[in-house]
Amino acid sequence: MKRDTLLSSALFRSMRPAELDDILAQATERRFSKGTTILRKGDEGASLMAVLGGRVRIGNVSADGKEVTLNVINPGEIFGELSLLDGKPRSADAIAVEDTLLMVIERRHFLPFLMRHEGLVERLLVVLCDRVRRTSLALEEIALFDLPARLARVLVKLSEDYGHPTPGGTRIDVKMSQRDLSTLVASSRESVNKQLRIWRDNGSVDLESGYLILRNRAALQALYEE
Repeated sequence: MKRDTLLSSALFRSMRPAELDDILAQATERRFSKGTTILRKGDEGASLMAVLGGRVRIGNVSADGKEVTLNVINPGEIFGELSLLDGKPRSADAIAVEDTLLMVIERRHFLPFLMRHEGLVERLLVVLCDRVRRTSLALEEIALFDLPARLARVLVKLSEDYGHPTPGGTRIDVKMSQRDLSTLVASSRESVNKQLRIWRDNGSVDLESGYLILRNRAALQALYEE
């Protein structure tokens, strides 16, 4: 499983078997229950982590106490690479969105490995650039779109990543609480709850056994594609 996870990451995808064996021999595993804080902003940056199972939310708390989600790390993706490279404190919090299994690679092992494999440096730059673009997009959405558009975009993206056809719509096969959704769209739980009620009343969204179902995906897309 660890080998498959590394191969699904753009950073490690083109590595030769011997290179994978080298890095895997130095990796450890850690488990975190849903809701557990994995890293806090300001913590020492001593490791890179790859998600083997579960999901991790990367975010910060604003000056007024509002939680803002900058990224969600899915299985096969890595996080913690910035502090791993420069050794500076963590720039954001990392919290397990669900029960999560991580592969941890310590900085003291990874940097010598990185220097031995020049091609890996280039791939790491690609991963970092992609992370910057995704964070910039998240901040742009907060600045330019109102709550209905931000929430609609998140729900459609979740349906693309975790959706399965169900009679009359698409079910998102990962349970997201209203608090989880509120941090993804930088809003309050109450505002998200109100918007979901509006969509349930007009038939755009439904909720069954804790799972969200998109009944009218086109109507949601229209909110942020206009």
